[in-house]
Amino acid sequence: MIRDRIQHHVTDEAQVSKPPLPAAHQPKPMACGMGGAMFPSRTYFASFGCRANALSRVVVYTLLVATLLLSLPWTPGVAHSAEGKLPITLPENVPTGIAPWLYEAANRGTASAQTLLGHLYREGNGVPRNYGEALRWYRKAAEQGDAAAQSGLGQMYGNGEGVLQDYDEMLKWYRKAAEQQEPTAIRLLGDLYSQGIGIEQNEKEAYKWYRKGAELGDAGAQLQLATRYREGKGTSRDLKSAFDWYRKAAVQGNQEAQYWLGHWYATGEVIPQDYKEAVQWLRKAAEREISKAQFELGRLYNEGKGVNRDPKEAANWFRKAAEQGDSRAQCLLASWHERGEVVAHDAKESLRWYRAAAEQKDADGQYQLGRLYFFGIGVTRQPGEAAKWYYRAAEQGHAEAQLQLAHAYLTGQGVLLDYEEAIRWYRAAAERGVVEAQHKLGTLYLNGSVVSKNLPEAELWLRKAAEAGSADAKYLLKELHPGSTATTTDKRSSGHNDPSSRLVTTNGEGSAAKANPSENSSPSSLSEFRAAAEQGNSDAQYIMGYLYSIGREDLPQDPPEAMKWFRRSAAQGNGCAQIRLGCAYLHGDQVTQDHKEAVFWYLKAAEQGRAVAQYQLGQLYAQGKGGINRNWTEAIKWYRKAAEQGDREAQYELSDFFLHGKGIAQDEKEGIKWLRKAAKQGHPRAQMEMGLFYSRGQGVAQDLITAHMWLNLAAAQGMDEAVSRRNDLTKKMTTSDIAAAQRLAREWDGQRSATP
Repeated sequence: MIRDRIQHHVTDEAQVSKPPLPAAHQPKPMACGMGGAMFPSRTYFASFGCRANALSRVVVYTLLVATLLLSLPWTPGVAHSAEGKLPITLPENVPTGIAPWLYEAANRGTASAQTLLGHLYREGNGVPRNYGEALRWYRKAAEQGDAAAQSGLGQMYGNGEGVLQDYDEMLKWYRKAAEQQEPTAIRLLGDLYSQGIGIEQNEKEAYKWYRKGAELGDAGAQLQLATRYREGKGTSRDLKSAFDWYRKAAVQGNQEAQYWLGHWYATGEVIPQDYKEAVQWLRKAAEREISKAQFELGRLYNEGKGVNRDPKEAANWFRKAAEQGDSRAQCLLASWHERGEVVAHDAKESLRWYRAAAEQKDADGQYQLGRLYFFGIGVTRQPGEAAKWYYRAAEQGHAEAQLQLAHAYLTGQGVLLDYEEAIRWYRAAAERGVVEAQHKLGTLYLNGSVVSKNLPEAELWLRKAAEAGSADAKYLLKELHPGSTATTTDKRSSGHNDPSSRLVTTNGEGSAAKANPSENSSPSSLSEFRAAAEQGNSDAQYIMGYLYSIGREDLPQDPPEAMKWFRRSAAQGNGCAQIRLGCAYLHGDQVTQDHKEAVFWYLKAAEQGRAVAQYQLGQLYAQGKGGINRNWTEAIKWYRKAAEQGDREAQYELSDFFLHGKGIAQDEKEGIKWLRKAAKQGHPRAQMEMGLFYSRGQGVAQDLITAHMWLNLAAAQGMDEAVSRRNDLTKKMTTSDIAAAQRLAREWDGQRSATP
């Protein structure tokens, strides 16, 4: 029978834009045309893909029906019934756009023809859209048991199209269609259970229905099943199964599934990394307007992975993604326009794209927009507008925005001066590991200028900053513990006594205890220190500067007075005082910021062999800040001096110069030597880079166990990149090798013993 022969091809693919459900019941957007109507469902022929248009499908159906009808014997003006028994007289008043024989077949009771008429009226293909007619024809076919009509009728009840919205009726018709293994209805039942629409939410039931639909070949169900396996919703997380189902859906043209295939081929997260496969699948999804695929395809072009490197093509894909609202692409395009990288330098375009990302509540976009307003880049400088965007990013946990917002409250730029808010945001940034915030918070607690002095809090935050490499924090820590020449976190000035070590504490009468009782000639009270300082003793002058900088019960804090004594001590050659002046001029602390003056004082201390000063000189010459011309030769000279004294930061910087041939002949062996020294002292980035060298066998014999150890040590210090690199490496190792690498890392972390 004709109905039996064509029913398989008739689907309920009616996508409409009728008023949606109330917001509380609105389903989440889904791929493959699943985000428009309430329950728009589409069963697609694989050859047409997810976006075959409705008119094309109607043409296919019409041709199928026509072919079958024409195969029957007939005479002009007379057609035959679908069963081929009764003659059909073609009516004269058939609605325009509908084939007369199709209309007559539907009137004669052919369910497949009735279903097709329901589709035509619901979609408005060939005839004006008419939900009442669509319902009438769907119902006739549905009552005869046509599964596609039952599914369509269920959708109309769910959407309230031409009928009162009725979830009970919707579920009734979906279940009837599902009992006949109609894949679209099965998938839609999965949607209802997943979203809790018209039925109690139940992810396990959703998984069950999606599985049924997927096994029947429904691409939308395959996509949803894959997503359940990826997220572990309604079933155990299983990335391998997720990949398999994504592939099935992708082959049928589902663009969301194509994106995930491309993403996983690019990351190697589930399957071996294959950039060419990644490009193939990402391109398919990108060409069909999937913005995240466009962004990732752009990255591959920018990095030359799987394709020849082509920054302009990368920019093209980034722009497409940005125009569709991808905030990552918007921020990246903005940064390129700001720097004139790949695209033309255009401050206004940079502002436009950062604003687009910021308005989507992208934290980095909000921070960057705030930065542009604060510095007046591409827009009139507006500290108040800057603070507004910093605040929005800070509330989302953006650490750098928290730091800048704290600065704003501390100085009253763009906001009312508010020391409590400043401390709150400095603490938020410090807890996220921002070294500058840790140092500032420690300094504020130490000085007691805007918050009550709290030496334990000061030490806590200064120690964190010092452990992250802040030279200034290390020296402030030393002032908190003047009885030692070097703190546990600072070996830079080993061998160079700090005169503040002579003053440990005072008793109730203001007398001082000496760090070394044998030094009977040293001053032992505040009055004696002042007298010695006024007589020209440089160590006493430094101590007076130190005491005025932190303040005590018997000596109020007085930063200008502190600077006076530091300057007098430094002029006499006191290395500690010279470093304090260098830091002050570098950061504009109690003096006008002046990098040339900072170089002047650091140079004097460096020439005395002070590693801290040598490292800071290297930094200034390497970066060329504040009117200091960049000079890599000078940077290398001072980094080397500090590195040879065991300064891990200098060792790392020196390794970078040798590895990349900056200002010196490239020497991989020498670079790795200094990198290893820094790594052995716990420098996290040096540890990660040592891991990468061992994993690639670059400059050293390839050794995955040692590579894993170094990456593991760096990851333990909070380096996200080291975490992902370690996890990637783990996939290439045996269980026993991983255990050996972890054992090495534990031994290293516990004993700091010599490593390969």
